[in-house]
Amino acid sequence: MPKGRPWTAEEEKQLRELISQKKPLNVISSSLGKTETSIRMKLKRLGLKTKEEESPVSQFSSSSRISIPGDLPSVEDVLQALALTLDELKQSELSQADVFRLRTIIQGIKTYKEIFADYINYRLIEEKVAEMEEAYERLAAQTESLEKRQPAKVVQASPEKTDD
Repeated sequence: MPKGRPWTAEEEKQLRELISQKKPLNVISSSLGKTETSIRMKLKRLGLKTKEEESPVSQFSSSSRISIPGDLPSVEDVLQALALTLDELKQSELSQADVFRLRTIIQGIKTYKEIFADYINYRLIEEKVAEMEEAYERLAAQTESLEKRQPAKVVQASPEKTDD
């Protein structure tokens, strides 16, 4: 496998700057005139990550065309979409493609509802854990405070009995 031209200190510095600015890999590639593969390898050697690699969503996304919204649709938004889709299905002159599209939307809404419910449960569990951690910290602080206030007990050894 042929190697490209070596990295200069200036290119490494520029790479670090572009990464700190959270530039996407394709922008970094065109800025430095290097392939994305070359940049990935250099990032790995330097222990750096791109914006895409830092994103928790990136590992699940299979296409760059998919954009994850910042805010999740509310339950009301999803139910409204479901109602509109069901109304469209009631039309008598729908093609098979339209029916398939609408049924796919309905299936997507059902899946979203299930995942959303899991997410809500997860958030509740996170809140409970956070509350428990705070309570533990308070108890630990109280215990430490009590231990500092109470003098250490001195245990005296009882005199040994000697047989005369």
